[in-house]
Amino acid sequence: MIEDKMIILAIETSCDDTCISVIKDFDILSNVVSSQIEIHKKYGGVFPALAKREHQKNLVPVLRQSLKIAKLLKQENQKLDEEELKDILAREQGLSKKLITFLKKYQKPKIDAIAVTVGPGLEPCLWAGINFSKALSHYWNLPVIPINHIEAHIFANLINTEIKFPAAALVVSGGHTQLILMKALGKYKILGETRDDAAGECFDKTARILGLSYPGGPEIAKMASEAKRQKNIKLPRPMIYSKNYDFSFSGLKTAVLYNFKKQTKISKKYIREMCAEIQQSIIDVLIRKTMRAAQEHKAKTIILGGGVTANKELKKQFQEKTKELKLEFLVPKTKFSTDNAAMIGITACHHWPKKKTKNWRNLKANANLRI
Repeated sequence: MIEDKMIILAIETSCDDTCISVIKDFDILSNVVSSQIEIHKKYGGVFPALAKREHQKNLVPVLRQSLKIAKLLKQENQKLDEEELKDILAREQGLSKKLITFLKKYQKPKIDAIAVTVGPGLEPCLWAGINFSKALSHYWNLPVIPINHIEAHIFANLINTEIKFPAAALVVSGGHTQLILMKALGKYKILGETRDDAAGECFDKTARILGLSYPGGPEIAKMASEAKRQKNIKLPRPMIYSKNYDFSFSGLKTAVLYNFKKQTKISKKYIREMCAEIQQSIIDVLIRKTMRAAQEHKAKTIILGGGVTANKELKKQFQEKTKELKLEFLVPKTKFSTDNAAMIGITACHHWPKKKTKNWRNLKANANLRI
């Protein structure tokens, strides 16, 4: 078990959300997310360099807010060696000045460790959070727990419940689509993953084809909910009957593009119906692959994780199918489906007894980190 009343400060910057949370003995004391959606919306996707600059700008304010909500922010003038901090944050433009100002003004909070996402993700963004955690670890003399972002999406389900093993975990987000067999916490086998576009990426790209705004998943879900039942549009279900557990969504994107270009007039009815078909195509593939994996590996539980699991229709249809097959079904609350630091902190709580900690000097970003 974790040490009694242990407190972890968790940091997540794998993509375009700056997230910091405080976890006390598995309880969430604060969970602050600074979203960059409005900034990236005009580009139709996330620009890593721009996202990194936003992280550099937002990390200190988000830290202050998270500590304040957790009632761990106490003002007291401090002395510090500025040169060492400037050296650690040499590649984080403007961040060292903000952090030095913060550290001079506030005393060390009563926390026992720092957890930070080290991968997978966008490398420039990962480094912003890692270097920030290095500086805090050095100044506050605290251990750092490196966290795998994919594992954290699975562990988001442990915020309110436990898992019956073995389990089949499906992680679906903008950058990842993976089907993972879980024999126990920390014991994983990747059964299948996307060969090209991830499910979330497919939502974004097809939404762009249809002239919808970024991020595409919520926009397509909204339009799909307004569509009437129809059979006018039929898209492929890529690799749905393949013998493996891999995914491929680039062909679906291409099919949408060709269908869209053939239209002489683009009506709202067409957009709604196309969105409904895109959504259903992705759901059909995800459900069939996951259920087959669960049956073949005698799983007791189906677990969903990642931003795409915020999709209401996806959750509804998974719920219906798991009930039919008499399987346990776990999916995070919507606020824990998308990127957040609470899931990073909860994952750290489970790793702490195993002493999966590292000296801050050894921390590195790994954009392609495997589970």
